[in-house]
Amino acid sequence: MTLARRNAPGTMRPSDLLIPTPAGLWCPPADIYIDPVRPVARALITHGHSDHARAGHGAVLATRETLAIMALRYGEGFTGQRQEAVPGETTRIGEVDFTFVPAGHVLGSAQIVVECGGLRIVASGDYKRERDPTCAGFEPVPCDIFITEATFGLPVFRHPPAHAEVGKLLESVRLFPERTHIVGAYSLGKAQRVMALIREAGYERPLYLHGAMEKLTEFYLSEGAQLGEVRKVVAAERKALGGEIVICPPSAIQDLWARKFPDPVTSFASGWMRIRARARQKGVELPLIVSDHADWDDLQATIRETGAGEIWVTHGEADALVHWCTSVGLRAKPLHLVGYGDEGEAEPVAAAESADAVPV
Repeated sequence: MTLARRNAPGTMRPSDLLIPTPAGLWCPPADIYIDPVRPVARALITHGHSDHARAGHGAVLATRETLAIMALRYGEGFTGQRQEAVPGETTRIGEVDFTFVPAGHVLGSAQIVVECGGLRIVASGDYKRERDPTCAGFEPVPCDIFITEATFGLPVFRHPPAHAEVGKLLESVRLFPERTHIVGAYSLGKAQRVMALIREAGYERPLYLHGAMEKLTEFYLSEGAQLGEVRKVVAAERKALGGEIVICPPSAIQDLWARKFPDPVTSFASGWMRIRARARQKGVELPLIVSDHADWDDLQATIRETGAGEIWVTHGEADALVHWCTSVGLRAKPLHLVGYGDEGEAEPVAAAESADAVPV
């Protein structure tokens, strides 16, 4: 799906169409918020991560997958009213047209295109450009203003191909067949992507899963994700899992839970593993640089592809990306929105969770 380039903008001013507020980005003509961080009457949600998708709104418009993910995480009563946004189809609210376009971040993730009075603003939400076998790929949209994240908005963050990082994991499994390989990965999106990449690499043994990830992984399977045989870790069987791959929340790799496996190799799949000191700090033996966010080069490439003359940066390394934009002749500013995490670190998986707990 491609949205064509429009004619020159009309009389609508950007500050008339989207305004940063303590609750989130507000669209006054439609009286609706994008990814609000506190309960509001009406919300547009880009994706299901808990720092963007929160319970308690009066009404939510989001993709079918995002609505389902929110229901899994918060219960069916997470909102008073829900409406499905079909990617590529436009919904008019008041005088404003809203279109959801794939963002490539996790299953159901979308950019939100906001149009009124000849002005088009695209709110990216979180996004990545690298292929992901578990979700629809990012689609650039021509626009006047592009609102981008900048989680990895520094030149040091240049992500290697994810399949090559998974190759490191499988090579370690081959070299150390007696050791359990425990991979920390965020429960929504990253865990399922890592599993799918492992399968694409030809690994056919069962993959073992921390209980906190079970419901979301079952949802991905129901949506057609090719994850192969997945088994929940049973506490009594941990000592028998030498040579197997176990996927768990990042907090669990440092927990007592992880020490019950045979001579475990601790791994963590995250863009933050580019920073070796961070890997050492978390006690990670095998860092895997696998990110669900755009890196420095992809942020720049995406901004150029949109053709936007003005860039708003919502969170992450905003200052560095704003500086780059101004250096190449673009107008740019940070929005200083609060309440958003990075690379899933705001996920609702507490360190206190154990493998034997009932998933929530």
